[in-house]
Amino acid sequence: MSRVGKKPIPVPSGVAVTIDGNTVTASGPKGQLTRTVDEILKIERQENDLIVTRPNDEKRSRAMHGLTRSLVSNMVVGVSEGYQRSLEIVGVGYRATQQGEGISLQVGYSQPQDVSPLPGIQLEVEGQSRVHVRGAEKDMVGQMAAQIRRIRPPDRYKGKGIRYVGEVVHLKPGKGGRKA
Repeated sequence: MSRVGKKPIPVPSGVAVTIDGNTVTASGPKGQLTRTVDEILKIERQENDLIVTRPNDEKRSRAMHGLTRSLVSNMVVGVSEGYQRSLEIVGVGYRATQQGEGISLQVGYSQPQDVSPLPGIQLEVEGQSRVHVRGAEKDMVGQMAAQIRRIRPPDRYKGKGIRYVGEVVHLKPGKGGRKA
């Protein structure tokens, strides 16, 4: 039995979950999310928990069991608390500015790089070197953060660029081994 799949999904107060066949809808203070799950699996509500069960131990149903439980759990957490990824900009002259809903990045190119958010995502600039990506869908928040990081990934020799907060960039030594 899947360890992840058999854990119940707690539904906090203020979040309404409706199950209509294989369509699960969660709505809460941060918005509303809908997902269609595989028809093999069954989702039941027991008091303040959601339980995902599978009918048999076939390979496909085992594979979908833990995945479906994680996706539904991410929906419930997303509509109640939301998700956030933070990026930091490192480099002399590198900065970010808020441009309405989107942001403008000056990261060593001749023109500023404008980034507009995906639907349901909010971008916020803190100071000039931090960008916060917030939203209810975990995968969309991660995708938006990855798109911003892709504009100027960290340089392996100097460490300049856009990185996730807490990301460790291992610097290469360069030509330090050469003797004069």
